[in-house]
Amino acid sequence: MSKKLEFFYDCSSPWTYLAFSKIEGAAARHRADLVWRPFLVGGVFNTVNPSVYETRSNPVKPKAKYYVKDMQGWARFYGLQIGSPTVFPVNSVKAMRGAFVALEHGAISRYSRRVFESYWGDDKDISKDEVLRDIVRECDLNEKEFFEKIAAPEYKEKLRSNTDELIARGGFGSPTIFVDGVMFFGNDRLQLVEWELDR
Repeated sequence: MSKKLEFFYDCSSPWTYLAFSKIEGAAARHRADLVWRPFLVGGVFNTVNPSVYETRSNPVKPKAKYYVKDMQGWARFYGLQIGSPTVFPVNSVKAMRGAFVALEHGAISRYSRRVFESYWGDDKDISKDEVLRDIVRECDLNEKEFFEKIAAPEYKEKLRSNTDELIARGGFGSPTIFVDGVMFFGNDRLQLVEWELDR
């Protein structure tokens, strides 16, 4: 029986971009059922992890310097371009609601990749409709349907529900990955994720 690999993610996180770039390969190698779980990381921070905001307002300088070095090392290792977006943090609500629309049309991987690339690689503000409109077109999604749905109560609730569920299951940030209910946090836990998938 295939194991269930749940990927809770928010495109506003660079570490999540790293994990995203490897998660499908991990699922394929282990014949796991990959379940995409878009959520809003700001909602999690506000509820259970406000220390993130404290760190941003009062950073430990040596740690912050190392953070940049570490991030760029991972990006080079994975072959990704991760810059320093002009707008940070970004409001990713519309983009993450849109992930549910993409999921309905079998375009979740392509859509998510373009959101990540647009924000972290091209320095585009993914909270803006015009930026999302370009992504929607590139992914061959229907613009009218996309924007109507991300404004609808049902899609707002989908994102809220995933966010609340992650909090209830002990999550505190993005990416959070579950293998048959066993939780792992962060890009650097992917090796453990694969080990769990092999058990």
